[in-house]
This record gives sequence, C-alpha cells and structure tokens, in this order.
Amino acid sequence: MPAYRIFRLKENLRQQFRWAPHVSGLASAKPKDYEEDIVIEALTPYAAWTELRSAERPLQVGDLLDLGAGELRILKYVGFEEAQWILPEMKADLGSVPQ
Repeated sequence: MPAYRIFRLKENLRQQFRWAPHVSGLASAKPKDYEEDIVIEALTPYAAWTELRSAERPLQVGDLLDLGAGELRILKYVGFEEAQWILPEMKADLGSVPQ
C-alpha cells in the first residue's frame, strides 16, 4: 500500500489560497509555505482524504500529498491536482569569481 507524506499549508496562507481563482494545470508550491505533517498509508490520494476526514486534523484545501518519486498532489475544491515544488534559484557567489 502506498505511503503519502502530508504537507500542511501554513494557516496564515490558507485564506489567501481559498480566495485565489482556480486555475487548471500544474500547481506550483513553495516549500517555505508548508509544514511536513504525517505519513499515511492508503490506496489512493482520495482514500487518504476519506480516512482523514474524521480525524482530528483532516486534509484541507491547499494541503499537499507527496506520492514519492517527485509526484505531488494538491487538494483543491475540485479534488486533487498535480503540483510541483518551486525551489528558489541559487545566487552566484560573486566573491569567488576570479578577476
């Protein structure tokens, strides 16, 4: 049975996510906006959602499921959609450039 790592959207960003217009396609997520929570075993992301519905902390709109192998799903009002992490670009260290 697959194991899903759950990443919770930080509470201060949840309202902003809820009121943002829905766009289809690949969603982008910043790691700094999420906190890693638990790992849950379920057959599908929807089975994980169903299992956590009655838990102390159910999945909420904006939360992410990491399916492993770099696959992410974000919970939206319409269900789960594909997502990807947006990683900050590394800035070049200008002090180490030879003159």
